[in-house]
Amino acid sequence: MTDRSFMSLVMLILGRLLAVAVPAVFAFGLLVWAGFLKSEPDSVERGANPRPVRVLTLQPLPFTPRVSGYGPVEPAMEWRAVARIDGEILETHEGLSNGRVVPRDALLFRIDGTELRLALAQIDARLAALDVRDRTLEASRAIARRDYDLAEADLARKTGLREQGAVSQTVVEQAERAELSAQSRLTDIANQLALNAAERDVLRAERDSAERNLTFTEIRAPFEILIGEVSADQGQVVARAQTLLTAEGVDQVEIAAQVPIGRLGPLARTLGGLDPRETLSATVILAMAGEAVRWPAEISRISEGIDPRTQSVAVIVTVDNPMGQAVPGTRPPLRRGMFVEVVLAAPRIEALVVPAAAVWGGEALVVDAENRIARRSVEVGFAVDGLAMIRDGLASGDRLVVSDPALAVVGMTVTPIEDTDLAASIARRAALGSDQ
Repeated sequence: MTDRSFMSLVMLILGRLLAVAVPAVFAFGLLVWAGFLKSEPDSVERGANPRPVRVLTLQPLPFTPRVSGYGPVEPAMEWRAVARIDGEILETHEGLSNGRVVPRDALLFRIDGTELRLALAQIDARLAALDVRDRTLEASRAIARRDYDLAEADLARKTGLREQGAVSQTVVEQAERAELSAQSRLTDIANQLALNAAERDVLRAERDSAERNLTFTEIRAPFEILIGEVSADQGQVVARAQTLLTAEGVDQVEIAAQVPIGRLGPLARTLGGLDPRETLSATVILAMAGEAVRWPAEISRISEGIDPRTQSVAVIVTVDNPMGQAVPGTRPPLRRGMFVEVVLAAPRIEALVVPAAAVWGGEALVVDAENRIARRSVEVGFAVDGLAMIRDGLASGDRLVVSDPALAVVGMTVTPIEDTDLAASIARRAALGSDQ
């Protein structure tokens, strides 16, 4: 082997050794360098940051238990003007038109009573004629009584003579016939006087009826009324029993509010056995654009029947002077057909009041003293308008979780954040009995 060949072999072997050794040395160096870069383990285990949750620190609040019902406004009194005699309308009220308010005792219609007054004059004339006839009959009766007395005495005298044989039987019979004739005239006069008395009673009854009918010529408002439909006018001839106008009273309206029986019962239980009609207050609310107009009301009666379709009971409330309370542009008068809300409220009490959404399935979540989520079993005494009055299970000072329950897990450590805005809203809504 020549020197050149030997050197070539040596160089080939060295090249192959270097191709293997250099990567191995480089990889070893990387491992050593990575070992120096590796950080030492923490001496204390790091925990996750506690999740923030919104809470309410409970304390007793003034709370007004209440329920709402809805119904239409109806007048408490309705009235129809009906003609009670036939005749022509001579006069009407100057404001006799739909929508006008007419004061009590105002003359609405005056009907012609000429025929009634003529009938009264005729009856008076017939009564006067009867008086003259009675005086004549009384004079005739005095004469007939004297004639009868004489005939009776003559009969007695001739009967005595016949017994003595001084006169014949024919003479006695003639005297008896004269006595019967005088008695008949006396009876006729008495009967005629009796008939006159009966006729006088009939005429007096007719006169009383005519006088009564004469009072029907004027039709006046029995109370302050709001006129509805007018069916008659001046110059028109009306018949008995014809309706001349319809009207309604303005002093009072009533609303038959349909209240779910399932909510009225719990409200009644908060009264402790007291009569709801005497204990509950009532407020009528009319929703207008951007605001609600309110009227104080009184519970008049509660219907005994229950609507089988809605399972509600009608609570009838009344509002006094609904038109007098009207303020143009602000408070409209309560009128027939308005659909309104009626709020029935019990006396205000002190109670723990929470958002109804914070209680589900008879349970609620609270934050305990260690800032961990805990579950409580609670009993709701009354719920209304998104608020729940707690009867049992929570106490003053408890921190109720009001965040989404899906974000709170029992046993989780949390950071409680007091929701002051919600607390103020609940306090306002609970005390005022409204969402405003």
